[in-house]
Amino acid sequence: MAVVREAGNQDELWKWIKSGRRTGRRRSRHGQPHGVRLAFYGRTSTTRFQDQQSSCGWQREAAETVIADRGAIVAEFFDGGCSRQVPWDQRPEAAALLRMATSSERPFDAIVVGEYERAFVGDQFERIATELGHCGVQVWLPEAAGPVDLSDPMHRALMTVLGAQSQREVLRSRHRVLAAMRAQTCEQGRYLGGRPPYGYRLVDAGPHPNGAHAAWGRRLQRLVPDPGTAPQVRWIFAERLAGRSMAGIARRLNERGVACPSSADRQRNPHRSAQAWTVQTVAAILNNPRYTGRQVWQRSSGARSARISGSESSTRDGPGEDWAVSKEAAHPELVSEADFVAVQAVRASRPTKDGRVREYLCAGLLVCRMCGRRMDAHWVNDRPGYRCRHGHNSSRPRGSAREKSLYVREDRAMATLAAWFPDSGPLDTLRRLRRDDLVVLCDSGEWELARAEDTEGPTQSDVIESPGSGPYPFMG
Repeated sequence: MAVVREAGNQDELWKWIKSGRRTGRRRSRHGQPHGVRLAFYGRTSTTRFQDQQSSCGWQREAAETVIADRGAIVAEFFDGGCSRQVPWDQRPEAAALLRMATSSERPFDAIVVGEYERAFVGDQFERIATELGHCGVQVWLPEAAGPVDLSDPMHRALMTVLGAQSQREVLRSRHRVLAAMRAQTCEQGRYLGGRPPYGYRLVDAGPHPNGAHAAWGRRLQRLVPDPGTAPQVRWIFAERLAGRSMAGIARRLNERGVACPSSADRQRNPHRSAQAWTVQTVAAILNNPRYTGRQVWQRSSGARSARISGSESSTRDGPGEDWAVSKEAAHPELVSEADFVAVQAVRASRPTKDGRVREYLCAGLLVCRMCGRRMDAHWVNDRPGYRCRHGHNSSRPRGSAREKSLYVREDRAMATLAAWFPDSGPLDTLRRLRRDDLVVLCDSGEWELARAEDTEGPTQSDVIESPGSGPYPFMG
């Protein structure tokens, strides 16, 4: 806390405070490096709910207590809003520290943290300490009362216990928070934050039920139909029930000049293009059970792991048994539960005129090398196949300059997979590809087997070795 000097006859007291000549207090040696030169590292999980300056202050004070008279802090690295589960090389300040540690002109000899849990979790410490050790940099911890020596069995055992304890704290906190949010959704139907669904807006729902939060001025919110967009949601469900395709619905909305969700609410969607309705946007609305009036939480999976790993992976619906659904309606419905369920049946595979259901065995496994998109299932010449239109779909007008579509026949694709994996049956081969997250890169020339995570764009260099080689055999 900063010391504030008041007016009056305080000059003498102020001089005494600044001089540091106080009985029983150690004088700070900050700015006078001697002994070991150390870099301080600290971290906070969030910037919204934590005061970064205060957190950095107490962590640094704990670090300086460990150092005592053995050295001085000459550099500071502090990551704000970063989970401890994020690897060091993906934390901005930690990554900068690691890079500086490899320099022959680094200004420090060791690093110090104010608390183990602020910097490490699981087996992170051993990996980071080993990496820094190769550069001749030690790691100091309060729990070890100084530098950690991994060759010492006691220190290694201590680090193992601390790593497990840090991981346990993460799991316990996560379980408590998720359990509380699930109960608030199921029992109270409470709105837990995030962007309101298209068709709804947020209104005040009274003071927060927690007295302390209410005293701080926090209030609840709830969803109510938005007069400008709710009619569009009702129209979308009605059109789908009438048998119109999702692409047809998107095209009609664009022709009518209806603002798409990201355009209707730019403040909450600054990261989106706001250009037009797409098939994916219509599908997201038709698949959202919150339009029935029920509050639904934890429906999507993948967001948390993507955030921790730093990837750009999109979220997808998790298993239905993991969803938290309010027992009663929490807000006005825009579609009845019966109609919502009926719409989901329309989305399912529909039988053809002869009563057969079309199946596509390779769905999701074929990727266009040119644009990096998954190829769409496409029935042609009375047999299953796949095509890539390079981003074009029937919800948008056809452009004059467009790459030629790529087509793949399923029977030839399956024959090639059988040649690649002769010891596996067709279904076992498909399960193996999906289990190992592998896809086939397709074009009119060469073909290759690749990791799905490496097929995010039109140019891919990290392609793994294929079981076969030669000209592309899938073309019809």
